[in-house]
Amino acid sequence: MADGADPAIEEDRIARLRLIRSANVGPVTYHQLLQRFRRPQDALDALPDLARRGGGREIRVAGRAEVEREVQRVAALGARYLFRGIGLYPRHLAEIEAAPPALIVKGRLALLDRPMVAMVGARNASALAIRFARQLGHELADAGATVVSGLARGIDAAAHAGALEGGTVAVIAGGIDITYPPENAALQADIAERGLLVAEQPPGLEPRARHFPYRNRIIAGLAAGTVVVEAAPKSGSLITARYAADYGREVMAVPGFPLDPRAQGCNLLIREGAILVQNAEDILEQIRPIDPRAVRSPVSRFEGPAPQDARNAERTTIINLLGPVPVSTDEIIRQSGIPCAIVQTVLLELELAGRLDRHAGAQVSLT
Repeated sequence: MADGADPAIEEDRIARLRLIRSANVGPVTYHQLLQRFRRPQDALDALPDLARRGGGREIRVAGRAEVEREVQRVAALGARYLFRGIGLYPRHLAEIEAAPPALIVKGRLALLDRPMVAMVGARNASALAIRFARQLGHELADAGATVVSGLARGIDAAAHAGALEGGTVAVIAGGIDITYPPENAALQADIAERGLLVAEQPPGLEPRARHFPYRNRIIAGLAAGTVVVEAAPKSGSLITARYAADYGREVMAVPGFPLDPRAQGCNLLIREGAILVQNAEDILEQIRPIDPRAVRSPVSRFEGPAPQDARNAERTTIINLLGPVPVSTDEIIRQSGIPCAIVQTVLLELELAGRLDRHAGAQVSLT
């Protein structure tokens, strides 16, 4: 993926991308496949048999030519890949269980080495909130922090604009070459030049509704803490805050007038224990004690033994414990009495077969 690169390394990375782009291979399944097979090519070779065991149709494995075209497109855009567990991949993000196997980035990679603060909020934010978000972004970046947000209308755009001179990272829901919303095209171009753009999806992919929660978990995973500035109780901003709490990161919120619906989400977070934010110093106080190389995070549920093959009776027992309502993998292990490594194998087979959905909090359900 770079001129003069070691051919063995290039082959490994092509195989990783083929695995990521294959049908039904999500971040958790990708991690488990590498944990079991070690080499990406070996995992690719095993996909058809694993999907067959899960009872699904023949799995679509991404072809080499398809991936090579993507690699060429990324290079033409002046972007590059970061692979989890290799080189410059963000340390904080790598600690979460559903970390993207690969990121496409463009801009100043050095911004990933600084303490990072996520700032999110309402798209239809009030004028005062937009002004305050811009001010916070500027002061945080001026103090040496990197401001992370999602390049949406309202609070996101204000935070990016305020932090542009000092340092900001924009996480994009679609491909790195796609602008959404269209009115942020100039801001996105500025961030590509002076900040850093980050995307999980391949180039050319228009964002869909399901991509925004994926983007939100990256925003929360990159940062030592997340600040919410105006948000409705069921907004995407609160989803980002929940992710941050799940990852063991700080959750902060700016209080608002109780009769303004846009303030209800922030006030709810504060009532539940979020740090009340009135200025940039309140945020900096929360992230200063945290070494950017040692943010606390929950232990991954998938760092145990590599998956092991299951017998038909074990497979049947596990499938019978599953249904349309999400249940934790820990509960399946407890009720079945089957070792974790074998449960992992059956869930992996079902997901590759298109019969299993994974949810937040290591929960799963039948499709």
